Amino acid sequence: MIKKLTIDKKDLNRIYCILFGILVNVALSFILYKFEVPLFLDTIGTILVTMLGGSFLGIATGVLSNTVSALFNDISIYYGILNALIAICTVHFFRKGKFKKIKGIILFILVSALITGVLGAVIQTLLIGTPQYRSIEETVRLLSESTGINRVISFMIVNFFLNIVDKGISVGLAIFLYRIFPQHQREAIYSSEWRQKPFTLDDIKRVRELKGNKVQHSLKGRMSVLLIFAALFLSFVMVWISVQLYYSNTKKEYTEQALNAVRFAAEIIDPDKVDTYLEKGKMAYTYVETENMLYRIRRNAPGVQFLYVVKIKPDGCHFIFDLETGGTPAFQPGDVVGFEEAFLPYVDDLLQGKEIEPIESDDIWGWVLTIYHPVKDERGNTTCYVGADVSMQFLSSYTRSFLLRALLAFSGFFVLILAYGMRVTRTYLIYPINSMAAVARGFSSDSDDQTALDDDVKKLESLEIKTGDEIEALYRVLCKMTADTTQQMKDIRHYSEAVAQMQNGLIITMADMVENRDSDTGAHVQKTSEYVRIVLEGLKKKGYYKDKLTDKYISDVVMSAPLHDVGKINIPDAILNKPGKLTPEEFEIMKTHTTVGKRIMEHAISTVQGENYLKEARNMAAYHHEKWDGSGYPDGLYGEVIPLSARVMAVADVFDALSSKRVYKPAMPMEKALSILQEGSGTHFDPKCIEAFMDSLDEVMVVYKKYQEI
Repeated sequence: MIKKLTIDKKDLNRIYCILFGILVNVALSFILYKFEVPLFLDTIGTILVTMLGGSFLGIATGVLSNTVSALFNDISIYYGILNALIAICTVHFFRKGKFKKIKGIILFILVSALITGVLGAVIQTLLIGTPQYRSIEETVRLLSESTGINRVISFMIVNFFLNIVDKGISVGLAIFLYRIFPQHQREAIYSSEWRQKPFTLDDIKRVRELKGNKVQHSLKGRMSVLLIFAALFLSFVMVWISVQLYYSNTKKEYTEQALNAVRFAAEIIDPDKVDTYLEKGKMAYTYVETENMLYRIRRNAPGVQFLYVVKIKPDGCHFIFDLETGGTPAFQPGDVVGFEEAFLPYVDDLLQGKEIEPIESDDIWGWVLTIYHPVKDERGNTTCYVGADVSMQFLSSYTRSFLLRALLAFSGFFVLILAYGMRVTRTYLIYPINSMAAVARGFSSDSDDQTALDDDVKKLESLEIKTGDEIEALYRVLCKMTADTTQQMKDIRHYSEAVAQMQNGLIITMADMVENRDSDTGAHVQKTSEYVRIVLEGLKKKGYYKDKLTDKYISDVVMSAPLHDVGKINIPDAILNKPGKLTPEEFEIMKTHTTVGKRIMEHAISTVQGENYLKEARNMAAYHHEKWDGSGYPDGLYGEVIPLSARVMAVADVFDALSSKRVYKPAMPMEKALSILQEGSGTHFDPKCIEAFMDSLDEVMVVYKKYQEI
């Protein structure tokens, strides 16, 4: 069963766009060419299609337009490279938004006029040696004669100004057509170049500027180098083979023409009159008639430069006929010319009247290919030879001209091949890979934000990569993997939150167990936790201890702050709830709540394998009664040797003790409590912690009043 050939709608959009551009270019070029108007207007479609669909569509439109135009203008095909350059120039200006301003349009006109004007003049000079239009040729002549400027330079100047007019009209019409083009058609053509959800120009710029894209060797760079070398190699091979085939075929053709000429000439020469012709020359009967026949034979033999008849004798070639060639004097009948070096190996065969193979030589007569054919009498004896020289110099010059034309004609197709390769690389590899990488990088940076992760999954799925190959397969796997991973992380977060809530509950339960033994602490653990949070956030705002104060650290300290007095669980009720002042012996027992708290927390740490929040709980339980000057207990630590969490807790604990009612004392006035804290800065407390506390008094008072009302 034969499958029905189907063409994708996107492919049709591109084809229609290119065909429309070619139609515009060719139609206007044909009209102007027929009326010999010295303008081209063959880039309007190129500029328009490039604006609509990008560089490849524009280059394809330009090169194919010139190829079609060659049907009525032979030289047009050699301008394909110019149309391709205009497409490249248009992409640069259009993507930069320069067509939105008059200044940008004028700059584009000047740049494109310089490209087509100068290179167009060079191409015409190389190919036909003169401007294509008579009116331009006359203008160039007048400019050259009046200024003394070289004719080629004059041609470039005239062609430049002529192309300013041409490109001004072209870009004006192209912009007009672009603006009246239906918006949905513009979008359809633009999106047809993509194998995923189309990027805006801002999207492309953003993907390119991502720091993560800066790799040592980019895929784009490697593919560009590969494509350039491949296109150059392919172009070189094709042009070289074409030139070799052309040279070989032309040489073979000219050799055949020369061989036919000498054979035909041998038939019209009367072998019995050879000696008479040699002796009497033009005075001999039928000599002139025979010579005229030889002229006609040469005229009908392309490539034959010299045609002559000689009789071979030991002393050299005795000329019988020698046709005049422009600028070269002919030998007269009876003139003798010695054998050239290239003929020496064939002298014996010539003297014997044998046929010889064509001889290629480069001597006083130039680089020629000589073909000899014997003239035989009725008995089969050779009476003379007809010789024909094919100018190899002329053939070489003609081949160089062919090489130039081949290079110019193929240069446009070279750019087209390169543009196609770049398009395939860009749309099937670079953009899909870069866009997937850009979104994938978001997963690593957004790993702590579930909402951002969900958005990243949606962004990845919205790329809609449809290359139909391994890249699309990779994209599908990546979409599934990221969606599954995001769901797993959501589940893990749910479980983590549940565990965290359970941990917090256990911490509060343990703290309450201790607090309930104290007859009058007045929500001490809740207040101190709030004050700890306020001090830590105040330190972070001021930039203090920034290497230490991460969000995780602050969370750990605040969460474990309620456990700072957990060691009091080991203090007897009589001491813990004594309404009066403790004796020295009782105070020593009270002080043991720090070391007991430390042991309890270390045991818990070993049980849960050392969670960070428990480490900070241990530090606060053990050292919240240490002082900045080293006079505290239990270990007499000082300065920053005291863990930061304990230094913060010291401020919170003392402030709450001063400002709250206890069984052994009434609540101290706020002004007095704050004064005691400030007096203790640098002795009892970390000065930075006091500074952060005092700068956050508004928040402190909110907490204080909140628990006063309870």
